[in-house]
Amino acid sequence: MKKELAVIERIIEEHKVIKERVQTLERAANDAEALIGFEQAKEAFMPGRLDQKKGLKVLGELLGVVEQGLHKHFSYEEAELPGVVESCGDEDLSSDLNSLFLEHQDLRNRIAHSKRHVADLVSGNMSRHLWEASAHDMRAHISYTRKLLEAHVEIEMELLHRLRDNLRKAAGKG
Repeated sequence: MKKELAVIERIIEEHKVIKERVQTLERAANDAEALIGFEQAKEAFMPGRLDQKKGLKVLGELLGVVEQGLHKHFSYEEAELPGVVESCGDEDLSSDLNSLFLEHQDLRNRIAHSKRHVADLVSGNMSRHLWEASAHDMRAHISYTRKLLEAHVEIEMELLHRLRDNLRKAAGKG
């Protein structure tokens, strides 16, 4: 039971780090849009301006860091949690876990989409109007992805606490 509890505790700690990284990512997306100056400087906007590309490149790098962190975290959960849940023999937990794993793929896809979106913006191959709309859409997509990830973490944390309680009861510590 110690190994199973260690898995759960590690995942709980990783959730804190992931939340911080995604919040940093959203701030960078907001900063990139602010750098564009939609409301204040529409006339001064020039697709491909160096400072805009720099902000978007930083955003792209942050997306890469978040993507790598999520990949590592999700892979660990997907490798370790099924065995932990199986040791409890709880079918509800098993079903809930499978649903969460489906959300992992959706979140991976959303991050990949955001990376492609940033690359399109950096390329500078869009008209000003399309570029501005696309930059705004990218920011909204990242913001919504953060909200989905936070909801996912909350549900996952509930599952982890239920699982930890079941393991402690089974070990006689309940």
